Amino acid sequence: MNIKVKTGSDRFKEVATELLQGRTFGLLTNPTGVNSQFESTIKVCASLEGAKLTALFACEHGIRGERQAGVRFGDETDPDLGIPVYSLYGETKRPTEAMLTGLDAVVFDIQDLGVRFYTYLSTLVYMMEACAKFGVRVIVLDRPNPLGGLQWEGGLLQDGYQSMVGAWIMPARTGLTIGEFALLVRDQMETSCEVKVVRMEGWTRDMEYTDTKLPWLPPSPNMPSMDTVRIYAGHCLIEGTNLSEGRGTTKPFEQVGAPWLKAEETCNELNSLHLPGAWFHPVTFTPTFSKHQGDLCHGVMTFVTDRKVYQSAIAGLHLLSTIQKLHPEEFEWLPPFKEGLLCFIDSLTGSDKMRLTLHKDGGLNSILQDWEQTHQLWEEIRKPYLIYEAEQRNSHVL
Repeated sequence: MNIKVKTGSDRFKEVATELLQGRTFGLLTNPTGVNSQFESTIKVCASLEGAKLTALFACEHGIRGERQAGVRFGDETDPDLGIPVYSLYGETKRPTEAMLTGLDAVVFDIQDLGVRFYTYLSTLVYMMEACAKFGVRVIVLDRPNPLGGLQWEGGLLQDGYQSMVGAWIMPARTGLTIGEFALLVRDQMETSCEVKVVRMEGWTRDMEYTDTKLPWLPPSPNMPSMDTVRIYAGHCLIEGTNLSEGRGTTKPFEQVGAPWLKAEETCNELNSLHLPGAWFHPVTFTPTFSKHQGDLCHGVMTFVTDRKVYQSAIAGLHLLSTIQKLHPEEFEWLPPFKEGLLCFIDSLTGSDKMRLTLHKDGGLNSILQDWEQTHQLWEEIRKPYLIYEAEQRNSHVL
């Protein structure tokens, strides 16, 4: 295989002795935890000499990616290693003292999307907070941001709106790798955690995942390809509405709709905006599960015609605004899942502004202006953690 990039997982064996010699450790991973030779990080960790793997940790979708979004599950025992697999998506989403007892370190190896509401970022935050509390080192095997590291968008989450789909103050699309994000959180968290990042080799910030020549393993059941990843930072907002986001079809997030949606009119309106790198096409589909299960839906499929100029969060905002404008009677924001929780769209967007103002005159432009104002702020916040800049050095990076 003509691999251009070595991930942290590819480099892990060469630094494992320095990081883990004589230590007992756990591993937080999922099916994306493989190196470029398709070796499982679980097996690599279990075979290390001079270090002992005694626990696995599983986040949303499970250790093997076998569960759909939002499905809770309990602790298990790994059938091959006979060690516990602690669930971080069941009764608790935060590691407990009992889970971490006896561990000197936890290794993290999961392919992320560089998007705030993809829950793996939140699970990393919760693991770091628990490890800080109980004196456990966190080792992050860095992986590419599949959208590259040059662009970020979508506005900063506001304090008080933290949740599993937004555990840190950051934009919807971060422009950071998972390792860079870990270093930022380390410096900002109330009690600092000992973090080591095993950096990549050969990755540059202008690389989309397809440029790396690395094998793509879906990070979750509804993220099958880079076509989906490119539009997710905007189209995920559909989850906060009564529209189908395409779950239960072969094109989740790429196509969205409802039985009542005026597909042709919606697409014509969107295409008249000439959004960079985007084309919207009318489709019909019938979800086999999730919202509008078994119902014929009329919808919109988004095609990214130029990935270098496409802005996923902005396109998703215009998509929502157009659908809401053309369907004022049918369109709804979903209510909170249960009493005491935020409306899901507020959790996804990191504030209540979209829900309260998008339908008003000037509402869309006001949201876009807010996003633009926070753009420069995030540039300054993220700058010290860009470990793939030639001049950047960090003692926590190997």
